[in-house]
Amino acid sequence: MDLMEYKAKELFDKYEIPTQKGIVIEDVSDLASKALNLTFPLVAKAQVQIGGRGKAGGIKFASNTDELLEVSKSILGMDIKGHIVKKLLIVEKAEVSKELYLSIMLDRLSKKPMIIFSSEGGVDIEEVARLTPEKVMKVSIDPLIGIKDYIIRYLISKSGLNNSLYEQMFDIVKKLYTLFCEYDCMLTEINPLVITAENKILALDGKVSIDDNALSRQPDILEFRDSLTEDELVLEARKFNFLYIPCEVDGNIAVMSNGSGMIMSCIDLISKQGMKVGVGFDLGGGATAERIAEAVRIVLSNKNIKALFITIFGGITRCDEVATGIKMAMEKHEEDKLLVVRVEGTNKEKGLEIINSIKGQIISVDNIREGVSVLAARRELK
Repeated sequence: MDLMEYKAKELFDKYEIPTQKGIVIEDVSDLASKALNLTFPLVAKAQVQIGGRGKAGGIKFASNTDELLEVSKSILGMDIKGHIVKKLLIVEKAEVSKELYLSIMLDRLSKKPMIIFSSEGGVDIEEVARLTPEKVMKVSIDPLIGIKDYIIRYLISKSGLNNSLYEQMFDIVKKLYTLFCEYDCMLTEINPLVITAENKILALDGKVSIDDNALSRQPDILEFRDSLTEDELVLEARKFNFLYIPCEVDGNIAVMSNGSGMIMSCIDLISKQGMKVGVGFDLGGGATAERIAEAVRIVLSNKNIKALFITIFGGITRCDEVATGIKMAMEKHEEDKLLVVRVEGTNKEKGLEIINSIKGQIISVDNIREGVSVLAARRELK
């Protein structure tokens, strides 16, 4: 899961990675008490789990109290790509002389953590890599060795930075790597990492992405995740260890499967047909009929969903168990919604017999493309 900037900076503070002084507010009435110890000019930054907030007007500057009140009112409650701004991070503006980029990510190719560093920060690092690849440095980290001085000296030398920054850089990279390991991160990113007019290095922005599969051993992050979620169906699915993924706000199709790769493939094919997916639902492995019934019930209780596409590869999850669960759910569900079901694998024939015996709008298909074609034939889904 991706953390909001303020939460990422809380982790930075925990690991003593230098950042600007700041506060988090949820209402403009909080400004009077919380902003007293901040020095103008200030920067107000919308806290949302999506990029592009700057272009959307979610980052604004204030040089006095009146301006701060005005920009805070304008940002709180703003809709940024379907994400409503409910928290605002207000920080002191830094005097920046140079912007850098620093991240540590899990490199799937080398199967090791990797440092990515650039002398061009504050912009899209992928664009920098495309236009000026020589300005992007990548260094794999041996987990048995960790961060050593020669790595930092290489980064400083290749990027043309002054050697006087060595100790600060070494300290920040080492602490960022410790955070990366201890919080089971997929990515820790500082963009921009800046050199101030006083030759101090600060993390002006932060992004931390944590492996969803490791959240069970990060109780403070679990608490943060649950505080973000207002969708009752997301929370209800979580009780059964299902993953309910809200997709497009105006989507009216749900995709249910026992693997995220299958779900993404289905969403791609459905989108290419001009339809929109409102919910992705990952069952995980080994689901029983009772759990399948609960899953179908949860998805169909979403009033915006008009059709459910279920595609299951039966290995640990048996096809007849899936079919029995669907039948149990449909016998209790009063509203007649379209179900398109594709099952493959263990006990497929038994599963199809059960599916074909279910009353209502339920259609069995042989493959994903056929299922998408059935959905596309329904005008109300476009």
